Amino acid sequence: MQHKILSGDRSAFKQFYQRTHKAFFLICQRYARTSEEAKDLLQESYVSIFKDMEKYDSTKALLKTWSSRVVINTCLQQLRRHNIFGQVVSDLSQASHFLTHQPAEFETLSMKELLGLIQLLPNGCRSVFNLYVIDGYNHKEIADILGISQSTSKTQLMKARKMLKGKVKNYSPELLQGYA
Repeated sequence: MQHKILSGDRSAFKQFYQRTHKAFFLICQRYARTSEEAKDLLQESYVSIFKDMEKYDSTKALLKTWSSRVVINTCLQQLRRHNIFGQVVSDLSQASHFLTHQPAEFETLSMKELLGLIQLLPNGCRSVFNLYVIDGYNHKEIADILGISQSTSKTQLMKARKMLKGKVKNYSPELLQGYA
C-alpha cells in the first residue's frame, strides 16, 4: 500500500484513511481539548503521514503502528507550538489499570466518558498521562519527547492520576458539556 500511496494513488490513500481514521481520531481526542481541535489534529496527522511516507520501513513496523506514532507526534508538536510544557507540564481501556483503588463509579463510565474526563486534565498532566498510560512510553522517553525532566514527568503523572480519580469520583454528565 505504501508504494501505491507514494505513487499518488488516491484510492490507496482513501482506503488507508477509511481503515485508520476512527482509531487515529481517538488518539487526537486524547490530546485535544475539543472535538474541533481533534479534527484539526487528525487532518494535520494525515498530511504528515503522506508527506513522510517514504520514511516508513515495513521491516520495522506495520504501517498502522508507524502512522499511529506520526499521529501522536503531530499532537505533541501542536502542544509544543502552544508552549504548554513551559507551564509545568491504542486502547483507552488500559487507562483503567492505572487507577489503583478505583472508585466504584469508575466501572460505570463509558470509554467516551473516560476520554472526556482525560480531556479535562490540564495540558501537561493530560499529555504525560496519555504518553505513559495509554501510549506506553516510560518517564525517560516522555522527558525526552516533551523536553522536561524525568521527575517532572513523574510529578505530572501523579497529579493526573489524582485529578482523574477525583473527577471519576465526582462524575456527572454536566462535567463534560462542551468537551467530548
